[in-house]
Amino acid sequence: MTGTVLLASNNAKKLAELGRVVDAAGIEGLTILGLGDVPSYPEPVENGATFEENALIKARAAVAATGLPSLADDSGLTVDALNGMPGVLSARWSGGKGDEANNDLLLAQLADVPEARRGAAFVSVCVLLTPEGEDAIGRGEWRGRIIAARRGANGFGYDPLFVPDDELAAGRTSAELTPGEKDSLSHRRKALSRLVPALRALAATD
Repeated sequence: MTGTVLLASNNAKKLAELGRVVDAAGIEGLTILGLGDVPSYPEPVENGATFEENALIKARAAVAATGLPSLADDSGLTVDALNGMPGVLSARWSGGKGDEANNDLLLAQLADVPEARRGAAFVSVCVLLTPEGEDAIGRGEWRGRIIAARRGANGFGYDPLFVPDDELAAGRTSAELTPGEKDSLSHRRKALSRLVPALRALAATD
């Protein structure tokens, strides 16, 4: 099956975000599928030590199960004062209790950290892997800081606590940005932009 890519994610909001970013790249002739469009398969164990390793694990599992070129993302929050944590453990930082518990734990860990030392970054690594074993990898980083209380109802994960450094954000959290604003600034947009040549080539496959 050519001219098709599978976005390998069980996170509906992340899948939608990735889909919007791919559409915004203006790539024509590429059919985008989600996990709901293919037969289910066992979710791989994400036991890599880096975002790159986990993204590759997910991409390989998707290709093996479906035979389709697959795009997988692994992302998370790195906090300077926590020596880069939660990092690859971002989604499971509170032991798998969900976004609210993760945010509560992060706030507790930074309770005594002054604003000047609350620097952080969202990191995304996107991997496009073909059934022939060819891969393209893009990494993106979105710098900002962690505030002391949640703001905003958009986004997911740590978005309500993250204020980007970008002028466009104007002091708003990622959860206060519109989807379009977030797409234009985000770590996933930066990572995916590095895959545009590979996605264009895939779209042009006869």
